[in-house]
Amino acid sequence: MFDLKGKSLLITGGTGSLGKALTKHILSKYPEIKKLVIFSRDEQKQFQMAQEFPINKYPQIRFFIGDVRDKERLIRAFQHIDYVIHAAAMKHVHIAEYNPDECIKTNIGGAENVVDACFKTKVTRVVALSTDKACAPINLYGATKLTSDKLFVAANNIKGENPIKFSVVRYGNVMGSNGSVIPFFINKKKEGVLPITDPNMTRFNISLQGGVDMVMHALEHAWGGELFVPKIPSYKIMDVANAIGPDCEKPIVGIRPGEKVHEEMITPSDSFYTYDLGKYYAILPNTPMWKLEDFLTTFKAKKVSLGFSYNSGENEDWETIETLRKLIKAHVDSEFIV
Repeated sequence: MFDLKGKSLLITGGTGSLGKALTKHILSKYPEIKKLVIFSRDEQKQFQMAQEFPINKYPQIRFFIGDVRDKERLIRAFQHIDYVIHAAAMKHVHIAEYNPDECIKTNIGGAENVVDACFKTKVTRVVALSTDKACAPINLYGATKLTSDKLFVAANNIKGENPIKFSVVRYGNVMGSNGSVIPFFINKKKEGVLPITDPNMTRFNISLQGGVDMVMHALEHAWGGELFVPKIPSYKIMDVANAIGPDCEKPIVGIRPGEKVHEEMITPSDSFYTYDLGKYYAILPNTPMWKLEDFLTTFKAKKVSLGFSYNSGENEDWETIETLRKLIKAHVDSEFIV
């Protein structure tokens, strides 16, 4: 049975939406964890998070100012750390398009630094967060995250006798996360106008807890090199708008730079290496450092059909206006009323 008792874990980008959800989950489920380090570059967010998780109540928690662009700072932070969850990234598509060099420094250079810092310390497990936009990317953010994914998967090939395991989790829009569409629409509802980029747009949908569960699954079960993808529903952007503001005006404003109408998480080209694990899919490395037969037996994994793809517009599982309203009330805004 997986346990964090006596272990030390660090979350890069730990003051973000998922970082805070992971912190809450870990401190609740694994109170005997030795140390939980929140690594981020935003001192204000760390100050605010420290009010939510005070050290007198949670003596395991530590707040460590640092930037993933700074390898030496990472090496210092990773001293005596067992597990790392890499959540730090520039994630806004249009901001990355306007500031490409900054996005590359954080998302690619930062990933390289995390890998190098892990090899220079005694970290034994790493889970890196990806995004559906890394699948057949058309924007810089997605391209940098695909590169990051490749760096973490390939790190397993150069570890030698080091027992460390690197894996990746890829999922869609996190419901209620900072900067996502649902909080944006809830705020815009006050003005009576919900701007729609494209009425045909669809997205995958996962709750914060769903994201947390997936990260913890990878932390516990990864053999090294897997890219995990969850089986989750899609929603139509018009259904989100009608769930939040049925009486609002909904002008069509056009797709922003780098956006897709539908998102993908597995392409037909990935199907050669994709396996169904039940709750998740896993895209396995081309040359795993372990025996594929043993992996398939252990996880009762089944290879997907040739040409299989996983696309938000062709999904079999859909949220409706009513289910979206219930989810918003449960996961985003408990006082939400239509």
